[in-house]
Amino acid sequence: MAVLGRYGAMNANSVVDRTAMDKVRVSRAVARLTAAGHITRRIDPADHRRAILDLTAQGTTTYQQIVPWLRAVQDEILTNLNTEERSALEHVLSKLEQRGATIAQYRGGNDDRDD
Repeated sequence: MAVLGRYGAMNANSVVDRTAMDKVRVSRAVARLTAAGHITRRIDPADHRRAILDLTAQGTTTYQQIVPWLRAVQDEILTNLNTEERSALEHVLSKLEQRGATIAQYRGGNDDRDD
């Protein structure tokens, strides 16, 4: 839900690409969020094999309520780090994220479909 709130409508593989979740976990999350009324799933008119996921009005409201709370928690967690330490942490996390994406692509081979 956070990815859709931040980046807008997209297919499930794009969600996988932007998270640390694999296809199975994304699929399960999509099922739960759809059942809860937080997201919609529609056929991509450009490619009928894919589904486009998007937030519903309820999902958007929930996202807008959660994000400020999460940012406050993040700020509280990082409060003891100075600017240099935060920068170093962001650099390391970015490198790990890039490596994780490389590994996921190598192992899973994203074909941009919602199989």
